[in-house]
Amino acid sequence: MTPGGPEPRSAPGSSGGESGRGGETGGRGGTVGDAGDAGDAGGTGGGARGSGGAEPVIEFRGVGLAYPGPPPVLALTDCDLVVRSGEFVTVVGPSGSGKSTFLNIAGLLDAPTAGTYLLDGVDTGALGDSGRASLRGRRIGFVFQSFHLLSHRSALENVALAMLYNGFPRKEREPRAREALRRVGLGHRVDALPTRLSGGERQRVAIARALVTRPSLLLCDEPTGNLDTENAGTVLELLDELHADGMTVLVITHDPEVAARGGRTVRIRDGVLAEDLPPVPKAAS
Repeated sequence: MTPGGPEPRSAPGSSGGESGRGGETGGRGGTVGDAGDAGDAGGTGGGARGSGGAEPVIEFRGVGLAYPGPPPVLALTDCDLVVRSGEFVTVVGPSGSGKSTFLNIAGLLDAPTAGTYLLDGVDTGALGDSGRASLRGRRIGFVFQSFHLLSHRSALENVALAMLYNGFPRKEREPRAREALRRVGLGHRVDALPTRLSGGERQRVAIARALVTRPSLLLCDEPTGNLDTENAGTVLELLDELHADGMTVLVITHDPEVAARGGRTVRIRDGVLAEDLPPVPKAAS
């Protein structure tokens, strides 16, 4: 398997403090986005629907987050969302709409104060801090606007470091890092320092770092925000290729052109999610 594809799912509760699928709250029949909801075009409570068929990677069931007051501030409100394996979903919204809160919850950086979040069928609310960190490290690959590369480490070393923190054996790290860099078109730049790379190349190193652990989900926060038009296009083409290879991609963006690359677009405003629905065909006259 190449680093462009998701890692096969571990057996429930196999490592890292994961709870098994038996720890899910409620049955999947009640999750917004299941095949039984396909005919529901609107929905209430800020729902956003996934396509039927593949297993869900992300399931939000009434997820919300409130910051304590006084008065309390609702950052995300009663959100339902399903992102299935192999989908490319974009999330758009203006500044202050709740995108960062959504990202932090989806990335297991913050815990919701209401509702249930299942990642690959695992009820994340049933996990302690170490279990959440382990699940995050193995199932989610992050790509950020600002790259977050170590300037004194080569491209190869930056990618390999992602495996150090996830317990990969030393002998596996270099070959997997080389393969991940090759996958993003940087096999010839493995020894280059970030200061010797263009912005587009640095973002591709960051994508390789996200892919090297073979996660279930590639979670991207404004991945083209610091890039010029040409480099942004290269990065978006790479995301398209990874999606075509079966990777589940979720991109948070404010750019309509980036949002249009997704197979589905979810809008967030005032902490409420709503999905863009395709236009209804006009009836023949």
